[in-house]
Amino acid sequence: MSAAEGAPPAGTGAQAEIHHQHRDVTGGWLRPSVFGAMDGLVSNFALIAGIAGGHASRNVVVLAGLAGLAAGAFSMAAGEYISVASQSELAEAEIAVERDELINNAKAEEAELAQLYEARGLDASLAAEVARQLSRDPSGALEIHAREELGIDPDNLPSPFVAAGSSFLFFALGALLPVLPYLLGATSLWPAGILAAIGLFSAGALVSRVTARSWWFSGLRQLMLGGAAAAFTFGIGALIGTSGL
Repeated sequence: MSAAEGAPPAGTGAQAEIHHQHRDVTGGWLRPSVFGAMDGLVSNFALIAGIAGGHASRNVVVLAGLAGLAAGAFSMAAGEYISVASQSELAEAEIAVERDELINNAKAEEAELAQLYEARGLDASLAAEVARQLSRDPSGALEIHAREELGIDPDNLPSPFVAAGSSFLFFALGALLPVLPYLLGATSLWPAGILAAIGLFSAGALVSRVTARSWWFSGLRQLMLGGAAAAFTFGIGALIGTSGL
């Protein structure tokens, strides 16, 4: 039997075979998790480097590192919560406007949808028919208008609690890494620097799994940025420490 003979006839409801998959780019946890871990690692390593550069004792470095961890984690979580909550509230307000328009000006909204599809290349008559059929279901029409006009999914708005929790947890994990050698008894910056460097490169390489960049490019980029921040604060700490300020 040939491939043409074995293929299901058109209009029988057979589903098209899918040959690829897309990664989730809309999750409300991914961005705050990535930024939280990166920020925690870079900022706390830079903070520790600055304190160590001023020839502070191990206890002072540990205290500064843990304080930076706690303050940064809460700050990141609060910032993410406010940011995502404000974004969601704005989206919900715009969705409410669109819902009212669909109730009070249904024909105008249908014509608007037809114009959108016509602008995308459909014939005017076909665009009008597509818009008419899609507009028969109010809830489905709202989702389509929100996607087409606002670029959002009314049923999949990011959660501020998920964003805040992810940001808090991953910032704390990233910030803990450079403090860990001191907690285990280290008295110099080198063990923390080595562990932080491994963490920076690994975190950058891990991010490449959800981007188009290669693992080594992302890893080296994150390592250089974090290393530059730590070197800068170490220099400030050494300058202030040796000057007796």
